[in-house]
Amino acid sequence: MTKQSLMLTEEHAVAVVAAATTFSNFPYPPTTAAILSFPGYKKMCCQIDLGGGGKRSSWIEFMAAAASPTQIKSSAAALTASLGSGDYERWMELHPSALHNFDELMDASKGKQIVMFLDYDGTLSPIVDDPDRAFMSDEMREAVRDVANHFPTAIVSGRCRDKLSNFVRLSELYYAGSHGMDIKGPIHGHKHTKAKAKAVLFQPASEFLPMIDEVYKKLVETTHSVPGSRVENNKFCLSVHFRCVEEKKWNALSDKVRSVLKDYPKLRLTHGRKVMEIRPTIKWDKGKALEFLLESLGLNNQNDVLPLYIGDDRTDEDAFKVLRDRGQGFGILVSKIAKETNAAFSLRDPSEVLTFLRRLVE
Repeated sequence: MTKQSLMLTEEHAVAVVAAATTFSNFPYPPTTAAILSFPGYKKMCCQIDLGGGGKRSSWIEFMAAAASPTQIKSSAAALTASLGSGDYERWMELHPSALHNFDELMDASKGKQIVMFLDYDGTLSPIVDDPDRAFMSDEMREAVRDVANHFPTAIVSGRCRDKLSNFVRLSELYYAGSHGMDIKGPIHGHKHTKAKAKAVLFQPASEFLPMIDEVYKKLVETTHSVPGSRVENNKFCLSVHFRCVEEKKWNALSDKVRSVLKDYPKLRLTHGRKVMEIRPTIKWDKGKALEFLLESLGLNNQNDVLPLYIGDDRTDEDAFKVLRDRGQGFGILVSKIAKETNAAFSLRDPSEVLTFLRRLVE
């Protein structure tokens, strides 16, 4: 397979089938089980180059397809071309633009307290090669500040909470770092009188800190021989970045990471955009963090609340699912390509997120 080939995992193939089917065939949003039962699924998979001699792609091929700053336009264009414009439009029927349907969202918010949840990387800031340079623009910071002046607002990210706070530099927000395992409320308390907020500092994975630090040191030592790799300590989770690693060395890097983790069964390995993430096995994710924050705000069991969650990563799907299962609020996926999601609406990129936040304030 060449680098120009479109390499997709089963997750992507499921998304393609979702986009290629009739809107009325599935619940809203469609479930994986429903899509896999679609008669054209196997045929569609045969039409997509999954790599490995027709077998489903490995994580390496998934990473090759993951959008990097230099690949995002070509990847999105390639997938759109493979779908056909009509098929992508059907995906947009399932997950319509939050901007084009802004009035509908505002109608749903009448008489309700909006609570805003925002991912950081790929949502408020662009995806960049150097994770330490994922700066949000001054315009985005101003927009987030304005939103927080009107609504309780939280940033939920895989980043270390302290680093996240240093990037955003707004003291009036809630920060949930380490995929929601490190949560802290505003420094000076909460200003919104409708939300009976209490002081918040919640770290459900504190017992794992010594283990995380130990594994961090081992990973740094083990992976230093792979040029371009980088291990980031996010306090309650670790990230092994390989956006700057040659593709032919990805497997070797993966083997090194797994060789360390085999001695730590209480840690699990997941994958994001050109990053391997190591987290405790506790049942805690961004969806649990969303519920915890609503509870902390005194808004968890109220019908006059409308949570909005905007994110671009697979880890944000846990929060989207919570909102879908509650039948309350909306998940908004930031993506230029069609993919399976629990989100109700979509935005294409951080620039559209900025426009959406500005309109919300207006």
